[in-house]
Amino acid sequence: MVPVKDPHDLESSPYIFKVAAEISTMVSSSAGMLVADIHGSVHLLNREFESITSWVAHVGGRVTHMVERKGILVTLGEEDTVKSPLLKIWDLENCDKKTDAPNLLRSTKVQMSNRPHPVTTVALSATLSHLSIGLGDGTVILYRHLDQSLAGSTSLTALPKSRVVHESPTEPITGLGFREPTDESPNTYLFIVTTNRVLCYQASGRGSGGTPTVVDEIGSGLGCATMDWRAHDMVVARDEALYICSTDGRGACLAYEGHKSSVHTHLSYLVIVSPPFFPSAAAASATIRNFVARSTNPGETDITKVNVFDLDNKLVAYSGAFKQGVREVVSQWGKIYVLSTDGNLLSLEEKSTADKLDMLYRKSLYPIALNLAKTQNMDDASVADIHKQYGDHLYAKGNYDEAMQQYLKTIGFVQPSYVIRKFLDSQRIHNLVTYLQELHTLGVANSDHTTLLLNTYTKLKDVNRLDSFIKTESRRDSGDADELPFDLDTAIRVCRQAGYFEHASYLAKKYERHEDYLRIQIEDAGNVKDALAYLRKLGPEAAESNLARYGRAMLQSLPEETTQLLVDLCTSTGGPLTEPEEDQEASSASQPQAPAPSYLSYLALNRAVAIGAPTVVSAAETAVPPSPSIKTIRADTISAPRRGESFYEPAGSASTPPPHTGSAGTNAAPPSAALQVPAPAPPVKRLSPRIYFPHFADHMEQFVVFLETVAKRRWGQSVEDRPPGSIGIFGRKDQDDWELSPQQHQRQLTFLDEQQAELVDKQDQVAVWNTLLELYLTLPLTSSTGSSASKRTNGAATTGEVQGSGVFSERVMRDKALRVLGSDQSQIPFDTTHALILCSTHAFTDGLVLLWEKMGMFEDVLRFWIDKYNDGSSGASDKVVQHLMQYGPEHPELYPLVLRFLTSTPELLRKHENDVKEMVEHVDEEGIIPPLGIIQVLSRNGVASVGLMKEWLVKRIKESREEIHNDEQLTKSYQLETTSRRKLVEELSDPEQPRVFHNTRCAVCHAQLDLPTVHFMCGHSYHQRCLADHDAECPTCAQEHSVIREIRRNNERLADQHDVFLAEVKENGFEAIASAYSRGLLNVNAPRPEEQQQPVF
Repeated sequence: MVPVKDPHDLESSPYIFKVAAEISTMVSSSAGMLVADIHGSVHLLNREFESITSWVAHVGGRVTHMVERKGILVTLGEEDTVKSPLLKIWDLENCDKKTDAPNLLRSTKVQMSNRPHPVTTVALSATLSHLSIGLGDGTVILYRHLDQSLAGSTSLTALPKSRVVHESPTEPITGLGFREPTDESPNTYLFIVTTNRVLCYQASGRGSGGTPTVVDEIGSGLGCATMDWRAHDMVVARDEALYICSTDGRGACLAYEGHKSSVHTHLSYLVIVSPPFFPSAAAASATIRNFVARSTNPGETDITKVNVFDLDNKLVAYSGAFKQGVREVVSQWGKIYVLSTDGNLLSLEEKSTADKLDMLYRKSLYPIALNLAKTQNMDDASVADIHKQYGDHLYAKGNYDEAMQQYLKTIGFVQPSYVIRKFLDSQRIHNLVTYLQELHTLGVANSDHTTLLLNTYTKLKDVNRLDSFIKTESRRDSGDADELPFDLDTAIRVCRQAGYFEHASYLAKKYERHEDYLRIQIEDAGNVKDALAYLRKLGPEAAESNLARYGRAMLQSLPEETTQLLVDLCTSTGGPLTEPEEDQEASSASQPQAPAPSYLSYLALNRAVAIGAPTVVSAAETAVPPSPSIKTIRADTISAPRRGESFYEPAGSASTPPPHTGSAGTNAAPPSAALQVPAPAPPVKRLSPRIYFPHFADHMEQFVVFLETVAKRRWGQSVEDRPPGSIGIFGRKDQDDWELSPQQHQRQLTFLDEQQAELVDKQDQVAVWNTLLELYLTLPLTSSTGSSASKRTNGAATTGEVQGSGVFSERVMRDKALRVLGSDQSQIPFDTTHALILCSTHAFTDGLVLLWEKMGMFEDVLRFWIDKYNDGSSGASDKVVQHLMQYGPEHPELYPLVLRFLTSTPELLRKHENDVKEMVEHVDEEGIIPPLGIIQVLSRNGVASVGLMKEWLVKRIKESREEIHNDEQLTKSYQLETTSRRKLVEELSDPEQPRVFHNTRCAVCHAQLDLPTVHFMCGHSYHQRCLADHDAECPTCAQEHSVIREIRRNNERLADQHDVFLAEVKENGFEAIASAYSRGLLNVNAPRPEEQQQPVF
């Protein structure tokens, strides 16, 4: 509590409060503190309690009530000339320039009957929409839409029609308050407090205008009812307690006994003022007893007690005694100002939160400190510090169980070692276990905490609690279901060291520690088959790193199963892969007799094993499995979508690879009939097959099967979609050569739409087809390789039998290589440079020609056919012409080469005479070669005669002569026009040459000319009145002349832009220079810039 002093006299209170008896009322406002006196004046005070402005609100009377919202002040007072109370509304934001007083907006009498009654209370809504006045006879008057009335009219008496919403002749009105609308309750309610009841009236919204409903049968005295700081509930103060009333009824009741003369709201606090009384040492209040103890003569005068009650925390925040009584209490500028009857003004300022907590700590009121932290919205670290101090307090008292409950709430903010050291004693080990378990549950435990907890379990031989801890589900508050409540590495290590191998294997398998589980199965047990089955259940991502470590050994011991697993992993969209036997049974049920063997039959070709029931490739494709890099993933959440997982549907069953050609006597179905090309699946994240290439170093045939099957099932790419030999040297076939099937056409469109695929997946495709192309050019296997392959089948087949099968014969392999080279890059991507190197290394001439064509090296293709012709191929010249017609429109530089070739020998010229003429016409029309260049090409060796090009030469000569004649005529017309213009300029420039005007009508209004008349040298005449003032130029010619002047200015500006001129010369040559001369850009006699500023007459 701090006394407020006058800024000019620090020994006394502010000057305006020196005569406190003359102050009738004080209220807070947005503009400052408002003080009214008994003389009818209102003073607006600043923070120094100096008067900003003062005015007489009620002449010859006094102000009884004031209320302010949004700069609008409502005063109620009495005047000598009027019997009834007067209501006046002032605009504090707009003042009169002469008197400096706020503008008076409204002034009217408050009178509902012939007999006037005093005003007891007033309430104004925050939005200025409602105003309510309570009278001493129990009448409540309500003005609705007050804000609209103030904005819509300037009349002083134009107030909304008043409505009497309550009448109780025997119960004076002691309090009014508006409950403001909220999102939950958009209506406005008016609380009415009488001496005996509390009522609620709905002032707006649907159902408004009815009779007030009784909220509580307990009323209060005058000034003992106020709205809480949220403007939500009405607080009614009686001697026995404080009652909180809402629109639904009476709510909380706070037992706070004592006489009360008034209550006031300050933020979340309630200021309670008691009536004056004489202090006594036997008083129940400690504040009064302390006052008596400090006073020398306590019974000399009465005192008034002021208490500040915290409604949120339900405690008394301040209690003080004031001599001579309290006249007013005002909440302004975040402080409580108390004006005593002797004119002293004191301020109460709220302590900081830290000071409040220190006081509570000293009194060991930790629960109240926690409530205070909650209401003050303190951060979690501060709340945890209160729990820590509370726990220390309970620990010092020996209450270890409750202390542990407080320490549990400090996890994440207090170092765990601080708590662990307190409970290391064996007698408090159960509390330590509780704390360690909570650390793991919240995910903040480290490996040391896990080791300590597991060692506690193992030393106590508490297997049940060990099982419960290990097999518990994650209870992280963050909601992350993919994390464990303990460090998994530490748990597995401690369990293995303690001999609990079952628990260790359970953790490794359940939480997908694949490396640990496989290490136990392979290195300890040597069970490769179970490890293979486990890898199949994991899916692609989880098996990637493990197969990189154990893949070669597994392929050596179980080649067929491992190859099948690798194919499934690289082609599956993810998820666990079913066993081959299950897929075989499912496939046999749907197709009892498969027409062609699966890709696994390739594995037995070098062993001459009789093909029995076909083995169908597993095609189970479900969700993407969890990544092995994540340590703490629960197995029961494997079906939940995770990052990188595809939400597309599975691609269905795997397509069957192409059948082998078979031996003699075997009617093998053509590949196009046996294959059903599936539609490409949407792009998903899958394993890269490149990481498994080194595993097939000793299994080349299986390598081919692996690559072909991966390309077929993963990207829908195959060279078996066309019959053998359908691709010749040309990669571009006419439509008449072969037709695309609907599946192929759809696949082409799909791949065109998927050109923006991921770079890694594109690199995988290129790597697969590069490797396949190299295998196609290197296979069939040599006899030594074939013998080694036969030995792997226990000598069941010979090399000759393997080569006789035809699957890896040279013809089949080269045909496949040609199909790869001739395919579209969007269908079968491969590295063209790599393919050129392979074809050159293995002398694959047809592949080289095909690649030249695809790479746009069309001149090399033409030269190839030219060389073919020179080698004696009679139809090669036709191919040259055919290719020129195909590539010529986009590559005109090929025409000179073909012209020289066709005119190289008389035989070629006789054969392609018409082609030569058509080419010359086309080259001339398109401007590919100038006419002189054409003549030079044809006349270089004397093969082509003049008669061959006679018609073309005559046509060109005629066109040139016509063009020359037209240019001469155009030149003559320009010369005549220039001569006439110059003559006109001379006539206009000669001041002695008279000019006769024969115009009789105005060029603007077309009326008969009369004086005064203005004649221009251009020949136009105007009335002087038809011309604008100071118009010295002909209006008719001004626009034309302005355009010409603008063109000249642009040309002069362009004359200095040399880079633009040089760019035009590089692009258009002499034509740009001629255009520059015509525009005057190169005119050496052009006027200088300073000369251009002179006016031209």
